[in-house]
Amino acid sequence: MSEHADEERVTTRAELLPEEKEAGSADPQRQAEAILAESDERTADPGRVGGASSQTSSPEERPDG
Repeated sequence: MSEHADEERVTTRAELLPEEKEAGSADPQRQAEAILAESDERTADPGRVGGASSQTSSPEERPDG
């Protein structure tokens, strides 16, 4: 991705939603950069970062099966 595209992604995501504005953010630009960097890392190599998710159940844990 080009540097311009990266800057545009960060700028777009640094715009706070109304509830985020109400809660406040010390540095929305840096927060957006960190979130996007982590997202890009997970997208580039999902197996290295993820492993088992604590948000999903495995088939053995399902109450119906």
